[in-house]
Parts: sequence; structure tokens; C-alpha cells
Amino acid sequence: MKMSSRALVAVGIFGLIFVSLTGQCYGALEALRVGFYERKCLADVEEVVADVVKAKYKMDRTIVAALVRMQFHDCFVNGCDASILLDGSSSEKTAPPNLSVRGYDVIDAVKAAVEVACPGKVSCSDIIVMATREALCLSGGGRYSVQTGRRDGFVSLASNVDLPAPSISVNQSVAAFARKGLNAIDMVYLLGGHTIGVAHCSLFQDRLYNFQNTGGPDRSMDSSLLRKLRSICPQNSAGSKTADLDQNEYVPSSFIVDNSFYTQIRARRGVLQIDQELAFDPITQSTVTTIANSFGFSAKFGQAMVKLGAVGVLTGTQGEIRKSCRAVNTP
Repeated sequence: MKMSSRALVAVGIFGLIFVSLTGQCYGALEALRVGFYERKCLADVEEVVADVVKAKYKMDRTIVAALVRMQFHDCFVNGCDASILLDGSSSEKTAPPNLSVRGYDVIDAVKAAVEVACPGKVSCSDIIVMATREALCLSGGGRYSVQTGRRDGFVSLASNVDLPAPSISVNQSVAAFARKGLNAIDMVYLLGGHTIGVAHCSLFQDRLYNFQNTGGPDRSMDSSLLRKLRSICPQNSAGSKTADLDQNEYVPSSFIVDNSFYTQIRARRGVLQIDQELAFDPITQSTVTTIANSFGFSAKFGQAMVKLGAVGVLTGTQGEIRKSCRAVNTP
């Protein structure tokens, strides 16, 4: 779905996207624009990115969930500045929530390709956003227009990583997203990224055996799902095994970007606690129901990803264009 910067702002006027934007985020969106590299590079940068991602996807479909997660983890810390890509003994990569983040090889491959096509001009932060869009498109998501013009940050510290945990309440999650200029509707759509990918047992094992110290499972979980997850994640096991976040029993959907995730959580088949609570909390229930019963998820998810991609960006003369996505430039 193609959306220009002007169209996005117009949508915001009607309250669909920018209900709770901060001034910083709004300004960032004005600085970004669709087609930023069109007059800066002879090659079509977005096409170069698409070719690399398509080749990687053919070898490993799990890169879609990996890249979506990478963009979220990057944007939710210092903003979308590619700080998650920096190597270092105390960089964001070393923070516990990021130890299982994957996809760095995809970004490295894209960076190498764009440096040949347009040397020294394409930021790593833009590469994350463009690569994620291409991966989602390959998995059945709508091909939304990405705004570009980000620059890369200099700081990456594990101590700065404070990501929402999967066990927090809907109220707490709404507050965490609001701090990034994202409203409750944005949150519901962005958590719909769980339509693809998996979760390690360690993130939901308490729901299976000792939910909130009750000595029993989470009674809100569908009984057949409880049995299935217990077979995957035995009590007192290491928690390293995984389960699909979209638990559709009838149509394999864990590699497809669609609204199946929402129908599953409405059927009490959410794996993570926050996912399940979305379906029945008064703040989010109506949004979840609307998405589950309609066909517009991909387009709205794309709009939410555009908004996420504008959080805390560096533009103009801020930051730099890294030569390597894994290290800041040397003087």
C-alpha cells in the first residue's frame, strides 16, 4: 500500500494514526520522506534491498519474524537509529532481551549490496526498515511505502534496553507504547507482528504450571492449547524450545502475515500473556474483534510499521551514515 508523507499526516488529522504523537515523533515524520534516495543514487536502492532480502527469504522464511523483531527492538530503545546493530562488549546486542535477536547477516548482506550501488549514502537504520518491509511483503503482507532519510546513531548500551516484557498488563503495555508516541490502536496492530514467529518456552512457561504463583495454569488458556504447550515445554525444563505465536489449528499460518493471530487470541489460544489479555481487556477488545472479523489487517499493520519507523529518528546532520553497520565510523 503506497502512502506518502502528506497522506500519513492527513490520516493523522482524522485521528486514525497520530492520536497521541509527541512533537518529536511528528517532526521526525516531516523530515523523513518516501523516495529519499531517488535523486541521491543512480541505482534504485529499494530494489537492491528487495533483491537481497528475497534471496535470503528463499533460504530461510524465519527471517521475516527476525527482521520485524529487530526493527521493534531497535526503535524501542534509542529510536530507529540502528543502535542494535553495533558490536561491543556492552552494546544493546548483549542485553538479555536481545540475545536471541537474529537477522544481522541479512542486514550485512544488504549493506554490502547498497554500498556497491550507492556508496556512502544509505544508512543502516533505513536498511532495517526497508528490509523488514520487503520481508513482510514476501510473507503475504501489504507492500507499504517506507519513508527514508534516517541516519545512524553513535550510542549502543545494554543498560539502555528496557523493552516491554510479555508478562506485563495491557495498561502497562499501553503506557510503554505511549512513551514512544504510539497509541493503543498502534500497539494492537504492532503486536499483530506475532502473526509470524515463535516464542521460547521460558517466556510463557509460568502460564502452564504456576501462573502468578497460583500453583496452577492460567485458566484463561484454551485447554487443548495448554496440553499442547505442556508437551512442548515440560515443567522445570530449560525453556529453550519454541512454540508458534499464531496457534491456528486448521490453516498453517505461522509464516503468513494475516489476521489469524487475532482470531486465535479471541479463542483463548494466545501463547504470551500480553497477547491473550489483548483479546479481552476493555482497552483493546474492540480493536482486536474488528481486526479478527475484517480483511484490512495487512494495510493497517503497514501503517503501524511506518509509524514505528519514525520513532526517535536522526535526520539531516544528526548521526552519520555508517560504513559498516556493526561499528561507528572512525575519524
